[in-house]
Amino acid sequence: MRFLSFLPVALFFSFTLFSYNALSSGVGFSSYPLMIDKKFVSLEMTGNLSSNGGVGVQGRFTQKLHSRMTLDGGIGISGGQFSGRVFAGLDYEFFPDYMKQPRFSVKGLLQNVKDGDTRKNVFGVTPIFSKGFSFWGYEGFPYASVPLAISLDGSEKSYETIANLSMGITGKIPVEGYSHLTANLEGMLNLKDSYSGLYVGLAFPMN
Repeated sequence: MRFLSFLPVALFFSFTLFSYNALSSGVGFSSYPLMIDKKFVSLEMTGNLSSNGGVGVQGRFTQKLHSRMTLDGGIGISGGQFSGRVFAGLDYEFFPDYMKQPRFSVKGLLQNVKDGDTRKNVFGVTPIFSKGFSFWGYEGFPYASVPLAISLDGSEKSYETIANLSMGITGKIPVEGYSHLTANLEGMLNLKDSYSGLYVGLAFPMN
């Protein structure tokens, strides 16, 4: 993907203009094709386009457990109302990316979020469609998903349902000397009781 050559610059300026801190930890690299037992760690910037948001950062560990299952988990901090979170997710592939057929998977998510002075537990499920394409001779993997979740507030004994529309792309950085790195750009749109924003991630291989 030729445009990925400009990702670092474009994403830096994106974050000077926008900020985001959603309840969801994002799709991340779950839909990216990995070899079995492949692991990497990623550093991700977050920003909230909604009110009471703030710029943040999170770290994520991703591992391909077997041909259909990918595990990830991490921790994040940020400014604004939702100042911290820990999360874990498991992505299960039902249909592979094959010929004209897109990849389809469902990702389960468990997350604990600090909301002001309280903490909330979030349980979610995310159907994900993705497809590999060639962009100017470089392979990229656009994806679209609709994260759905229930947020439980133990102190208030209440809950709320959450929905987002998430779209993004992952791919190797096509720059000599940096092709071992994988980049991710993801945008989220609030559908119900959530937040609109942006994720930027850079993954480093561990094996």
